[in-house]
Amino acid sequence: MLHLNSSRSISDPSDPDAQLTANNGEYLVNISLGTPPFPIVAIADTGSDIIWTQCKPCTDCYKQDAPLFDPKSSSSYRTVSCSSNACNSLQSEGSSCSSDGSVCEYQVSYGDQSHTQGDVAAETLTLESKTGNPVALPKTVIGCGHDNAGTFSPKGSGIVGLGGGPASLVSQLGSSIGGKFSYCMVPYAAAKPTSLMNFGTNAVVSGNGVLSTPLISDPSQPTFYFLQLEAVSVGSKKIAFQGSSIGGSGNIIIDSGTTLTLVPTDFFSQLSDAVETQVTGGTKTSDPEGFFSLCYVPDSSLKLPPVTAHFKGADVVLTSDNIFIQVNDKVVCLAFYANDQLSIYGNVAQQNFLIGYDLPKQTLSFKPTDCTNT
Repeated sequence: MLHLNSSRSISDPSDPDAQLTANNGEYLVNISLGTPPFPIVAIADTGSDIIWTQCKPCTDCYKQDAPLFDPKSSSSYRTVSCSSNACNSLQSEGSSCSSDGSVCEYQVSYGDQSHTQGDVAAETLTLESKTGNPVALPKTVIGCGHDNAGTFSPKGSGIVGLGGGPASLVSQLGSSIGGKFSYCMVPYAAAKPTSLMNFGTNAVVSGNGVLSTPLISDPSQPTFYFLQLEAVSVGSKKIAFQGSSIGGSGNIIIDSGTTLTLVPTDFFSQLSDAVETQVTGGTKTSDPEGFFSLCYVPDSSLKLPPVTAHFKGADVVLTSDNIFIQVNDKVVCLAFYANDQLSIYGNVAQQNFLIGYDLPKQTLSFKPTDCTNT
């Protein structure tokens, strides 16, 4: 893997960045693969590691709008052998050998039962920068997916894993970005649906209003970025949060690739009751799809109570856009969901915050921001 020169100045315009686009419950990031660079738009996912795209030939692929990546059209594409370090780094991604033993393969399933399967390869990945000069990363380990299915949107062609495991883009960028990256997610309905994801010195979150909380790692689950959520306040009612028992002192993961915030059933019941009790105006209604349990017609009389997520050392005040999600033109619903497995702080709750990850310092920072201006 290429490790760029890490002796960078503060706010270095040559540090890599990438466009981030809101897309119906997910955020798509622009990268390029291959030589010559082939544009790829894929889900930005801090809850997984491997970088993969759908590839020709496709045994069984979901429909995508953009052309498929063709490894044969790239002069820098190389499959990876089963004995290589790259293949070993993907053991947690279900790496195995092809039937003839010559090529390393991977197989990954996600929490929503989507899956991808294909060849492990080394390929040049290219990001943009503020200088306008592309930042090329030769021999980046990727997955070339030939069998992919699930809840994927046709606007995307794969996933860019940004987790803490060795196969993620963040880990492969290594010391070149100093373990720092940030993003700012615009609301789904924003007139300008794009913003920037930054890596390196440009990812430092600073200034007035910054709140920081510890990033907690669990060696048994290196992919996940755990946080410690102590409570959530709805108006004057403070509800203690227990969350997932896994992750050491961390009890919830922050995940850009999950839409809703998933919390234990008992906590969800208390939260939902507190919100419903304190909402004024508006008209309570049912979710047309029957998925959400607390929904309203968002007329001008609807007033929501103040909601604060109390992370360790950081009281993050949420807006109505973080608390409710628009399911159609006439209905908004509470953007939390009961789940007794893994607790997840989803991307709706992260909208209009500049969120910075500093892995060496093990901190995560929130800064309230109009992300359409980033």
